[in-house]
Amino acid sequence: MKILIVDDNTDFIALLKLMLENEGFDVRLANNGEDGYSAYLLFEPDVVITDIQMPIKTGIELMNLIRTHNSMVRTVYMSADLAPFQSFLKEEQEKYGVNVLQKPFSKTELMKSISQSFC
Repeated sequence: MKILIVDDNTDFIALLKLMLENEGFDVRLANNGEDGYSAYLLFEPDVVITDIQMPIKTGIELMNLIRTHNSMVRTVYMSADLAPFQSFLKEEQEKYGVNVLQKPFSKTELMKSISQSFC
């Protein structure tokens, strides 16, 4: 399974990449929503794990662009502060079945969120 991780914290996504590759996933990284969109087009991942708040393009803007190609792409949003996005995330969960992770999260929570993306 191919996973794209998009976050402006390079150390954090390097750790996530290592964790997921150790579980057998093919992982690509991007540092902002604009690079994430380019990576999506080239890599065509099964799952996009994206931070919500990033420079250049946010995770929300990223997913809006990606959904012009694949409206039902499996998505996991993550943020340290989910409060400002509660109504948006609720709508995303209802419409697209996205999963949400509050940073920091455990490997178990990450793996559960990825597996729930396929339910």
